[in-house]
Amino acid sequence: MILATTMGKAKKIPKSLKASKQLTLDSLPNAPKKESVEVTAYMQKKQIIITEIVAVTKEDELALKVGFKLLPSKTAFSKVRSNLWFDDQQISSVSISIPQSPLAADDFELTPVLDMKGICAGSHTIKVEMYELWSSGEKLSSTSKEVTVEYVPQTKESKLREIPIVKSVAGTDLAVVSESEKSIYHKIEETMKKEMVSKRDEW
Repeated sequence: MILATTMGKAKKIPKSLKASKQLTLDSLPNAPKKESVEVTAYMQKKQIIITEIVAVTKEDELALKVGFKLLPSKTAFSKVRSNLWFDDQQISSVSISIPQSPLAADDFELTPVLDMKGICAGSHTIKVEMYELWSSGEKLSSTSKEVTVEYVPQTKESKLREIPIVKSVAGTDLAVVSESEKSIYHKIEETMKKEMVSKRDEW
């Protein structure tokens, strides 16, 4: 039994009040713990999958196509951040707003174009990192994919060729006639000429 002293007199604390306070204090640590477990379980279900990184060399440019998929669906995301790395150096960071329209698909595509002027030819690594940024600054659903590309600058000089390419040939409708066919055509022409002469004589 707990006693409290007020004005020099001991006063008993009711058992019901004591039990109520103990129950409240005991239950407080459990509430945020349960909520934290539920949030963690939900976050573990969310995934960002980079499906492909395709590089196409153009004149002084490198066009990229980055395909990615959101799981379980796009409705579980609002914004995704994408970081692009070239030879272990980060060159861009963009924030992507995810549309919530029911008509939008769960597959998305980014198409950055790199200015390659002054970049030497050879093997280069392209890395894409994608994640959802939590309000606390923590990276959630983080993923990355890296590919190696062979870059060959397509300048005017590199396009020079030793021999020209035949684009078209005029007169391809002409037919090649054999010797036997020529003889037949000659006889037909002679017969037509004789017929024309005989008609003139009849006139």
